[in-house]
Amino acid sequence: MDTRQLKTLLAIRSHGTFAQAADLVGLTPSAVSQQVHALEEELRVTIFDRTKRPPRITPDGLQVIEMAEDILRRAEDAKASLRGDQIAGTLMLGSVRSSALNLLPRAMVQMRGRYPDLKPSLRVSLSSTLIADVAGGRLDAAIVAEHLGIPSTLRWSPFLREPLWLIVPRSMEASDPIELLNTRPYIRFRSAVPLANLIDTELSRLGVVTNDVAEIDTIGSIVTGVRQGLGISVVPHVALQEPEDLNIMRLTFGVPQVTRQIGIVERTAAPRAEIIALLHAVLADLCGDYGVVRPIRS
Repeated sequence: MDTRQLKTLLAIRSHGTFAQAADLVGLTPSAVSQQVHALEEELRVTIFDRTKRPPRITPDGLQVIEMAEDILRRAEDAKASLRGDQIAGTLMLGSVRSSALNLLPRAMVQMRGRYPDLKPSLRVSLSSTLIADVAGGRLDAAIVAEHLGIPSTLRWSPFLREPLWLIVPRSMEASDPIELLNTRPYIRFRSAVPLANLIDTELSRLGVVTNDVAEIDTIGSIVTGVRQGLGISVVPHVALQEPEDLNIMRLTFGVPQVTRQIGIVERTAAPRAEIIALLHAVLADLCGDYGVVRPIRS
C-alpha cells in the first residue's frame, strides 16, 4: 500500500467513477483499476461492488476510505513537522448546526490567512457524533455547546459565554418580559439541542405559559419571524449580528439573565494542540465582549 493508491481511492469516492478519478490523478482508467485491485488484494477486502454501474463502494470499502483519509492526513502532518512548520497540514474540524456556526468560517479564513500551509476541513453534525469522532481520532476538534456527556479523555474549553435575549418587534409596545411571554404570540425553538432545553427549562422555572404560534428548528428563521412581526422569542446574542437586527428590541431573559456557552472539544493529548489553541484564541476574539480566554493547562 502506498499513498498514491490511497489518493486514487479518495479521488474515485469524490468523483464517482474510475474514469473521472483517472483525469484527476493523471492516470489512465486502466491504471486506476489496477491500483484499486492491488489495494484490494493487499488488504484482502472488496472495496467496490463491480456488479453495479458505476461500481459502488462496499461497507468494507467505506472503512478503507476512512483509513485512507487518516493515513494521508498523518503523512501530510508528518511532512510539515519535519519541515519545522508546526502550523501546517490538515485540521479536521466539526461543528454543531448552531447559531454560533457563523463564527467558525470567519475564524477558518483568518487562520488560513495567517498560516497558508494550514488546510482546515469542516464537517457539520450532531454533538454526540462529533464528540465520538474527536474521541476516535477522526476529528482533531469540534465546536459543541456545554455538554454533560464529554468523556474524561477529552477536554472542552469554552470560547463563548453569551446572554440569551427575549426579542420583540420594535412595533410591539415593550413591557415586563414575563408579561410579554405570557400574553404575546411566541415562536418556540424546537430542536434536540442543549439550547432549546435551556430556554424551555427557564420558561418553566419562571412559571410562564406561552401562546405558541410556531415551532421552528433554526434560530436564524426564528429571528426572521420576529423581525417580520410573527411573534416574540428567545435567542442567543450571537444570532443578532445583522444590521437589520437593530429593528428588534432585546429584553433580559431569565432572573438572573440566562447565558449559554460554546466551546472546543479536543483530546487531552491532542497532537494538534498548538493549532487548536490558536483557533480558540481567534474564535474568542471574534466573540468580542463575550469571548472566553482559554485556560492555561497545568
